[in-house]
Amino acid sequence: MGIILGLLAIVIVLGLAFLMSNDKKNINYKGIGIMLVLQLLITLFMFRTEIGQKVITGISAGFNKLIEFGTEGINFVVGGFVTEEGGVFFFNVLLLIIFFATLLSVLTYLRILPPLIKYFGGLISKITGLPRVESFNAVNSIFFGQSEALIAIRSQFHHLNDNRLYIVSASAMGSVSASIVGAYLQILPAEYVLVALPLNMLSALMISSVIAPVKVPKEEDVVDIKDVTNDRSIFEAMGNGALEGGKIALIVAAMLIAFIASLELVNWLIQLIFAGVTLQEILGYVLAPIGMLMGISPSEVVQAGSIMGTKIVTNEFVAMLQFQPMLESMSEKTIGIVSVFLTSFANFSSIGIIAGTVKGIDAKKAVSVSGFGMKLLIGATLASILSASIVGLFL
Repeated sequence: MGIILGLLAIVIVLGLAFLMSNDKKNINYKGIGIMLVLQLLITLFMFRTEIGQKVITGISAGFNKLIEFGTEGINFVVGGFVTEEGGVFFFNVLLLIIFFATLLSVLTYLRILPPLIKYFGGLISKITGLPRVESFNAVNSIFFGQSEALIAIRSQFHHLNDNRLYIVSASAMGSVSASIVGAYLQILPAEYVLVALPLNMLSALMISSVIAPVKVPKEEDVVDIKDVTNDRSIFEAMGNGALEGGKIALIVAAMLIAFIASLELVNWLIQLIFAGVTLQEILGYVLAPIGMLMGISPSEVVQAGSIMGTKIVTNEFVAMLQFQPMLESMSEKTIGIVSVFLTSFANFSSIGIIAGTVKGIDAKKAVSVSGFGMKLLIGATLASILSASIVGLFL
């Protein structure tokens, strides 16, 4: 029964994307089918094979070692602070972003990451028939944040019509930055965070390609990686990466303060009218039908729905922090489904981040992004549901 519901969820998600499509005649059904099969094979490999389990364990061990290195730097700076049991979230989790951002900056300066991203993007383009720029941006969005991923293709922006702009924006919103994956791993089970990275990349491409199909002439489908960094030395790359990481950590901290405080305010206002009711509970009931289709058991679906709804209206960190205490009491299947759903930037605040980034690159195209902002959020949320539903089939 769970498999039937999971397959039904996939059909419904793709069906909703089809209804939202602005060019149904030009949908690349072959590419969509290939990406769906790839998702199933990736999930099967990672969850049901011994080699896949070893891959997850190896990658997780690698991240844990990097987290150890990052923790050494954090302890040197803030180790003298006396903290309560459990530590301080900003010190223990968010400051790790600085180290991961520094690594990404160095790997970009050394020209290790850009060719790899271009190669994998080209491979996806060749297999699925999707344009190279969109495929490159999808892979790039796994490693870099929403703003950085879009800035990396700024030289191709003059080629992007509204449909192409929708796809690259959806990819940026549907994925997460590698610089903050280390922080996620401190909160959620590693295997689900890691499998979410490729699944959400493919889901974002699939859903956005259905909603906004594109056909691109070869002369307009060129990926340029010459100007991906302006750093003139490895030390400058380290410095700029550290500053960028520090900025991200502070932004996340500021957003957490604002969103969690605002959530408490909204709950207080609701409880003035309906005693004991919270926004999270309301969202839980609203998303319960979707949660059941994804494979979450009826006894847990309202709680899980509240976490998923919180992520959409606030951000993934707020939802993860609320979900973390539930990990011990929830079933493994629910933990996997919700964890994969949470591992993306699909939330209201991302609309403003993407629109602001595009405005900095091309002010005219920013008007288009603002115009399809809600459609962008709905598409990215459908992508998260698709990834989570696929994971639910194998748990």
